[in-house]
Amino acid sequence: MLTLGKFSIGVGDRFAHQARAQLRACQLAAAAGADVVPVWNKSNREHTIIGSDPAGVRASADAAVKELKWAGPYHVDADHIRIDTVERFLPACDFYTIDVADSIGLPATADAVKIFTTRHPELLGTIAIPGVSEPFTLAPADIARIIGKYLKAVKDAGAIYNKISWSKGSDNFITEVSMDETDAPQTPQELLLILAALADERVPLQTIAPKFTGRFNKGVDYVGDVAQFEREFRDDLAVIAYAVQKYRLPTNLKLSVHSGSDKFSLYGPIRRALRDTGAGVHLKTAGTTWLEEVIGLAESGGAGLALAKTIYSKALAKKDELCAPYATVIDIDAAQLPGADEVSGWTSEQFVGALRHDQSNPLFNPSLRQLIHVGFKVAAQMGTQYLDALKACEAAVSRNVTTNLFDRHLKPLFLG
Repeated sequence: MLTLGKFSIGVGDRFAHQARAQLRACQLAAAAGADVVPVWNKSNREHTIIGSDPAGVRASADAAVKELKWAGPYHVDADHIRIDTVERFLPACDFYTIDVADSIGLPATADAVKIFTTRHPELLGTIAIPGVSEPFTLAPADIARIIGKYLKAVKDAGAIYNKISWSKGSDNFITEVSMDETDAPQTPQELLLILAALADERVPLQTIAPKFTGRFNKGVDYVGDVAQFEREFRDDLAVIAYAVQKYRLPTNLKLSVHSGSDKFSLYGPIRRALRDTGAGVHLKTAGTTWLEEVIGLAESGGAGLALAKTIYSKALAKKDELCAPYATVIDIDAAQLPGADEVSGWTSEQFVGALRHDQSNPLFNPSLRQLIHVGFKVAAQMGTQYLDALKACEAAVSRNVTTNLFDRHLKPLFLG
């Protein structure tokens, strides 16, 4: 089986120009003592909006690895794929994020629920898992309720996994199961039953992305109770360790934190939990690279700054359209969005200050940042105008991409 390293980071490169800058950040981490595996991820939705394809992600990653002489492992992720979208990713990808969130809550058959309950008498009664804050007790009705909610999603994950396996061979890819884009977080009890069911379906997942409590909005910090998140995160780590032994799941199975970009307030708790348990983690920071591109343009001044202002102006005009697909992972206060006329008069320092995620800067505007985050469609529609600007401002853009990824993500999470 192709094995994912203990620590890995999902990096998005929507316009396929920043793979080298991203990989430099991983090189800096390695030089400082943290081996972090880069995983370039891009979803079908992003490919569709931009007009790209998975082969382009693979080519960009391979070129960066060759140019920088990266000797470590790296992967290309078919991000948030479903049964109807997986086909186009099969030739280029070796990591598959199987997204079954839409199947959560869809009814499973009564027979399927009965089979699971009969197969797992060990789940009845009180279960005390080392590391979980409190023992929990499951009655037959609890198991039927939980597995009734998640079994259809698990079986869909099995179907997608089998389709990939039949095409690529079971030893040639890494499997992640994603259940994070849903309304309610999964409890430790639910996670245990989900893992038992995935083992029944013979899905050898190496990472699982549950939904945690709180808000994981795109490109901004965590909104919620950090202490509660830390308890949840530690409970989930303990459940995973227990399930690995109980159900013979892959020994390197670890948590994946989706929309993990810029969750600065969580990096300390995550790092402490990893230190105390010896567990690994996969952190997805897909969105911030695109924002660092816009910051680099604005920082360059002149034509770069003018283009950054145009991107904001057009995104503001299309706000409702751009925000609709991301409604569950953004919180934009329209009253905090400056008008296009105001922004047109900004200096480079004002634009960068509003966009860069520096909460100590009084200019920082999280609503503006989230709008530009979902506004990459505007840049995609600019075509070569945007891509030419990236090339013209390459020095500033790449510096921002590398610095952001290393200083704000890899360093606090993996190096302290």
